[in-house]
Amino acid sequence: MSERITVDIKDGIADVKLVRTDKMNALDDAMFEALVSTAEKLNSEKSVRCVVLSGEGRAFCAGLDMGNFAKMASAGSDKSEKSSATSSESLATRTYGIANRAQQAAWGWRQLRVPVINAAHGVAFGGGFQVFLGSDIRIAHPETKLCIMEVKWGLIPDMALTPIVRNLVREDILRELTYTGRIFTAVEGKEYGFVTHLSETPYDDAMALAKTIASQSPDSVQAAKRLYNQLPDATEAETLLAESTIQLEIMGKPNQIEAAMAGLEKRPANFKD
Repeated sequence: MSERITVDIKDGIADVKLVRTDKMNALDDAMFEALVSTAEKLNSEKSVRCVVLSGEGRAFCAGLDMGNFAKMASAGSDKSEKSSATSSESLATRTYGIANRAQQAAWGWRQLRVPVINAAHGVAFGGGFQVFLGSDIRIAHPETKLCIMEVKWGLIPDMALTPIVRNLVREDILRELTYTGRIFTAVEGKEYGFVTHLSETPYDDAMALAKTIASQSPDSVQAAKRLYNQLPDATEAETLLAESTIQLEIMGKPNQIEAAMAGLEKRPANFKD
């Protein structure tokens, strides 16, 4: 799809890979653009039922490219700076709904209509860690190194980490990792709540899980993601109503009937996208 990301769609699964291997898939302007545009394009691809997001080479993503960091550091004094991924003048501008472009590089995967499974190895640092967190399910090799790295550059994490992690980890753990920039392993990450599963073969396990998800009713799976995406901001009453409202949207529709009939007849279902 770009020089930074490849996409292979087969059997309802979009195999999305970061391919800037010479830089450990670090986030430069082109990678920001590729992450945002790829999520946007996949969201409109009706044949896609699940996404596996991974990185080629030695790592998932090493974080912000140092070239972009240099641009950001000089943006205040250089008014000609035009990088929309890191320019101080652009951060407060909402260009993608409630997010700016840098945030959308992670938030776009959380808001994608289908589940996203991340398969991580090597490192997921800084912005790369936040893209990792944007996935619904996160599978990592036990030796993967993770880090909320922004304090090392005198910054705060600002690529959608805040709305995502508030329901994943204890606040004191989040504060400690943010204040120190400490590198931790995926084993620790699972204990904290960042990592869903540990695996010696994260990509293979992610693809196997994606196949299971893609075999379910797409209406049901996507409705469940819409429901769960509402949880952080909804009251109990709003959540109970959302359950009923969303259920009515899919109940009695062709894919729901097919799911029930396939189960009763003990055969693979034939769902429509």
